[in-house]
Amino acid sequence: MAILEKLLQTVGIPYSALISIVFGLMITSFPIGAYVVFNSEIGDNIDFGFPLEKFDLFIAGINMEIPFEYQLGDAFVILWSIFAILFTISILGPKKNFLTIIGELLIKEEKIKDTNYLVIIIKWFSILVVISGTINFIQESFGIFIEPPELSNDLIFFLSLTFAPITEEIGFRVMLIGIPLFVMYAYKSSLKSFFYSLWHPHKNLDIVDNKKAILLITLVGVFFGVAHIISGEPWSVGKFTQAAVSGVIIGWVYYRYGLITAILIHWATNYFIYSYVFAMSEVTGISVESAISHSMISMLEIILVVTGIVSIAIVIMNFFNSKKDEKSKTELL
Repeated sequence: MAILEKLLQTVGIPYSALISIVFGLMITSFPIGAYVVFNSEIGDNIDFGFPLEKFDLFIAGINMEIPFEYQLGDAFVILWSIFAILFTISILGPKKNFLTIIGELLIKEEKIKDTNYLVIIIKWFSILVVISGTINFIQESFGIFIEPPELSNDLIFFLSLTFAPITEEIGFRVMLIGIPLFVMYAYKSSLKSFFYSLWHPHKNLDIVDNKKAILLITLVGVFFGVAHIISGEPWSVGKFTQAAVSGVIIGWVYYRYGLITAILIHWATNYFIYSYVFAMSEVTGISVESAISHSMISMLEIILVVTGIVSIAIVIMNFFNSKKDEKSKTELL
């Protein structure tokens, strides 16, 4: 146990540097995404003033089209503002703010604890990047490639990516995980407890054994993967495994740490990554497909992969540490 404790403390300093870099990149993606929508030419003959006549929702695997007239730029500003508010909340809480955590890791050599939303988000997002990359590498070695939906315009595609973290987290995590868990485990039937449990199931529900919750999360994750390849504008079949595993990870994070973490991890996989990709495409004059392979984007991927590998090591060490603590308590009894 002493060795694990020491390892967790030792890894704190390099880990704080990694998550600080990712934090800076995330902050920078906010103005970069705004530049892509309002100042770039990725939309060709379409710009931020382009009128849209329907609102597409992807809820619980069902594509819904709601007739509603709005401009592309207006929708983006609303979504951008929501993410900016959630990101600010993630910096400040729930127990300690992000900068305090970084300071403790650097100065006091504290263990990495789940006391700040943003630290949790970066940890699990980077883990998701490593796992998704591994899945992609294995599938491509067997000739299975991931192809996105065929959309006629890159600007509309970027807007759809920006919409997804809100609509899909509500449609899959809240509706298919949060509500069933409330039905199974709620000890109060008030409207307040209902919304509290949807915001953070693990904290606000009386769940002693996680087995049923994990089974539900896994089933919803698999369904999330299936939905990506059978929806109205589907991805290629290769997306199933990646989306299913992502669904399980984000589902677990939603259950354990709350809706804000699930939404912002999804935001990171969509808006954060693609704001840099589309900006690189615009600045260099190359296609989006070529921009994904650009050295700058590759450097971003390397930073996330290294952070993810360290995060996986931390999760494993914390797991064994907790098991030893449980064993020690049992022996004392």
